[in-house]
Amino acid sequence: MSDRADVTNNIDLLLGALPAHITATIQGIDANPADLLEVVMDLGRLPEARYRDEERFLSDREVTQADIDYVIERIGAFGEDNRAGIPRTLHRISAMRNRRGTVIGLTCRVGRAIFGTVTIIRDLVETGKSILLLGKPGTGKTTLLRETARVLAEELRKRVVIVDTSNEIAGDGDIPHPGIGRARRMQVPRPAEQHGVMIEAVENHMPEVIVIDEIGTELEAMAARTIAERGVQLVGTAHGNTLDNLMINPTLSDLVGGIQAVTLGDEEARRRGTQKTVLERKAPPTFDVLVEIESWDSVTVYDDVAAAVDAILRGEDPPAELRSRDADGVVQVETVRRELIDAPALGRRISPARGGGERFGGERGGGGGGERFGGPRLRERGGSASSGSANSGSGSGGPTQRIFPFGVSRNRLETAIERLRVPAVIVRDMKDATLVMTLK
Repeated sequence: MSDRADVTNNIDLLLGALPAHITATIQGIDANPADLLEVVMDLGRLPEARYRDEERFLSDREVTQADIDYVIERIGAFGEDNRAGIPRTLHRISAMRNRRGTVIGLTCRVGRAIFGTVTIIRDLVETGKSILLLGKPGTGKTTLLRETARVLAEELRKRVVIVDTSNEIAGDGDIPHPGIGRARRMQVPRPAEQHGVMIEAVENHMPEVIVIDEIGTELEAMAARTIAERGVQLVGTAHGNTLDNLMINPTLSDLVGGIQAVTLGDEEARRRGTQKTVLERKAPPTFDVLVEIESWDSVTVYDDVAAAVDAILRGEDPPAELRSRDADGVVQVETVRRELIDAPALGRRISPARGGGERFGGERGGGGGGERFGGPRLRERGGSASSGSANSGSGSGGPTQRIFPFGVSRNRLETAIERLRVPAVIVRDMKDATLVMTLK
């Protein structure tokens, strides 16, 4: 039986707020109602329903101002963030306005409480570590966050406080949605005041866990660090898709420790085999664990954010866990080496002549990764976190040798490997090497 069987969406209440001809069309569509993500109504355009895998027009009649006003009359008031909801539901209605402030477009997003979604990261939640969720819009970040809050409060019996800026986690109205269980919810008067409410929650309500959706400003990042330093477990989401993106975001990089440029002495630079100016992590990360949500049933987990950030700054591919859930609800865990994106800000760029294969910059790719193919998001499946790179596919068909150079110019060795097309990579730790090369 799938863990997705128990779903609460109150979709009838959302459909009841839409014009009758749009509601009738949605109910008559042969698509699975559980796949409906949102309904879009823009003035002068055809209404549209967006499902997980397709989009459909709902009428051959254009949306009128009367249709938009019909919906507005049946929902709550819009806040400063142009979001509204339906009391005691998780649905969110977002407005688009013209320059005069008149609402001319609506995005009616279906909110669902899906019980069991947390199983894919439940072991991480139970450790008490702070967890940061990343992902594109529509990948289920808020749904996973809501279920995590419920499990922490009801099953693990912890004191959980949710800072609900847009009433998206616990629903609209003063009475929270039952999808958050015993967790308490603090509403935020204005989005700009979220950081203040985060601190207030810790000072006034003695929580063991703080749950935050959409950390997006420097003040909120600073508030999150303050909370973590007080020993409170944090579970939150942030704007960003991957760890790489978060590291080069000047506003939010502090969540993973921040980055600073450090100038090394001549001897230390020679010992490391790097340039004199390198990038290093500035401070301990606010969050201990980072989860990249790729879809509802697939996530990538970095269970040690500090080690992952340090590896990226050294030019290495950080070890990660690829977790997926099959149709029966069974979670499969696979250890991978996540190849990095093209990130010049991190001293790394992908050589177009190699199809996105080799890294150059701060350490000229000396971090244990040889040539790679298939684009910057390629993952090597099935390997252990401590294994070297896969066979490069160039040169001879033999196994890839992992060379540890001692007293040898790393740059010259890399050039020789490239020119001769030798199936070899350079590693930074002798424990990972299959051979040692030295002139001493």
